[in-house]
Order: sequence, then C-alpha cells, then structure tokens
Amino acid sequence: MAVSSQRRPRPSLLDAWMPTIKTQGRKFLTSAIALFIVLAIWQLLCSGENPVLPAPLTVLNDTWELIVDPFFDNGGTDKGLFWHIFASLQRVAIGFTLAAIIGILVGVIIGSSPLIYDALDPIFQVLRTVPPLAWLPISLAAFQNNEPSAIFVIFITAIWPILINTAVGVQQVPNDYKNVSRVLQLSKIEYFFNVLFPATVPYIFTGLRIGVGLSWLAIVAAEMLIGGVGIGFFIWDAWNSSLISEIILALVYVGIVGLILDKIVLLVGRLVVPGGPQ
Repeated sequence: MAVSSQRRPRPSLLDAWMPTIKTQGRKFLTSAIALFIVLAIWQLLCSGENPVLPAPLTVLNDTWELIVDPFFDNGGTDKGLFWHIFASLQRVAIGFTLAAIIGILVGVIIGSSPLIYDALDPIFQVLRTVPPLAWLPISLAAFQNNEPSAIFVIFITAIWPILINTAVGVQQVPNDYKNVSRVLQLSKIEYFFNVLFPATVPYIFTGLRIGVGLSWLAIVAAEMLIGGVGIGFFIWDAWNSSLISEIILALVYVGIVGLILDKIVLLVGRLVVPGGPQ
C-alpha cells in the first residue's frame, strides 16, 4: 500500500516578516500612546491665562508656517528650518568625519603599544572632560573665523570617545588571534585587515555612536555663539525675539535629527558587523 506524501507549503515572505511587523507595530503603538499622554499633560498644564510655556496646540498654531514651508530663503539668516538644519549638518559632517579618521588611526596606534597608551591615557582623560564650548574661544583665537572654529569644536568633542574606544578595542584582541597570525606569518597589513580591524570594529562603532551624538550637541551650542545660518543660531535668535514656540519646534527637530544620526551609525555598524552593536 503506497503512502502519499504531501509537501508542506513554503512560508510566504509576509509570513516570515509577520513576527517582526507585529513587534515593531506594538512598539510603535506603545510609543504613540506615551507621546499622546505627554502631550495631553503638557496641554493641561499650559492651558489658561499667561502660561509659563505655550501649550502644544499653541506651538502648532504659532509655527505652522515654519512647518509647512521649511524651504523658504529670503537671504541672510532669514531662512526656513531646513536650511538651518542643513547648514548644521554640513559642519557636523566635516568635523565628525575628521574626528572619525584621526580618532581611529590614532586609537589603533595607541592601543597597539601599552607604553604609548600608559603615557597618553591620562592626558586624553583630562582633555575629554573639557566642555565643548570651552574650546570655542581657543578655536576662534587660532582660526580667526567662525566656520572653522565651529568645525574644530565638533572635531575636538567627537574624537575622544572614538579614539579611546578604538584603543580599548585593540587592547581586547584575544592573544589566540595574535598567536595564529604569528604562526601563519601574516604581514602587518594582513594582520590589520584580517585580524585587528574586524576584532576592533564593534568598539569603533560604539565610539562613533557616542561621537556623532556629542557632535550634534556641540554644534547646536556653538552656533548660538558664532551666529550665522544654523539650527543653534535659529534657537538663539528666536529667544532674543521671545518666540518660545519657535524654540520648542526647533528643539523637536534637533531631537529628531539626533535620533536619525544615531540610527544611521547603528545601521552601518550592523551592516559592517552582523549582529554587532545593538
């Protein structure tokens, strides 16, 4: 007697993604409910006559033109929020890229030599605790120009977590890896690309995530002092004009952009090291 066998139907792409969709949907719904509760409490606390801060509906009404038209450009500093954020992001891109390149290179060198690390680590620990804005007068005196001064503030703020995390990552390379490289007689270049760099990448991206967040914080603060086009200047100019609603809107955008920058670095880290930084 023959027994008929039936193939099980292969799961569809939707079935494979359904658990992820459900998880992300649940997270989104939870976050949306929490946000609604916060906005509702804020609306209740800031309602009535002469509130200390404008309520959410007041902010929305006062800044509606800025929200629906972020691309206007009337010359000078009279620009939409898109151009202010774009100018800030340009400065962050330059300063952060320089910090990433130099921080990774110097971190690898320092981490590879215990003597150099022990000599320089106290200096780095002192310099990394200096507040970002404390570097601004030094950079203005050195460069005599607002633009490179702001970029330097970003650079000097972001480089320390990148450099230190890279150095620590190099020090954490297992001795077994080093012994295998000696047995295989790998050259320094082969050892770097096949052993050292892959083992250090998770530490590097941890430093990059911290660095990009600090870069965004530093440029907003620096632009309040150097002026010109930028989201920091926009916030300071709104304060001088007593436009509190515009300040709140700008802060929302600052937070959103900061979150996006962090997620971009996290995504790149996961692509470089699958299952890496979470």
